[in-house]
Amino acid sequence: MTSLTPAGISRRQAVAALGLGSFAVTLVPLSAEATPDSAKKLLGELVKAAPKAGKIEIKTQEIAENGNTVPVRISVDSPMTDKDYVKEIHVVSDQNPSPGVASFLLTPASGKADVEFRMRMAETQNVIAVAVMSDGSAWTAAREVKVTIGGCGG
Repeated sequence: MTSLTPAGISRRQAVAALGLGSFAVTLVPLSAEATPDSAKKLLGELVKAAPKAGKIEIKTQEIAENGNTVPVRISVDSPMTDKDYVKEIHVVSDQNPSPGVASFLLTPASGKADVEFRMRMAETQNVIAVAVMSDGSAWTAAREVKVTIGGCGG
């Protein structure tokens, strides 16, 4: 004997409907909604100073045959002393579902301004990093990563 909920369906029917609903949602891929403009806008919200080119190095693959886990390393030339250090590193992308990729907060106790992470990329895109220094200045770098599909082009 099954009891009906106030909506007139049984608990088993409700659980089955929820299971099918979540299954259907997982089948819908996320589309790339980030654009160069949305990445630039996000950086403008995160970083108040106008970033200058330099001091940052982005190390990653030029061509990623597997976009599921692309290793990215960001390093900033800084002495990391009490008076001169990197406070923040922000990473954005212009072709991900969301432009924001990662933000790192650092202190002189961090020892060095060097972060590593893995990033998922469904298509060729620019990875942009901005470092905010303790004096308020900001530095930036960008690197294009070509994502191949099955190793046959991107």
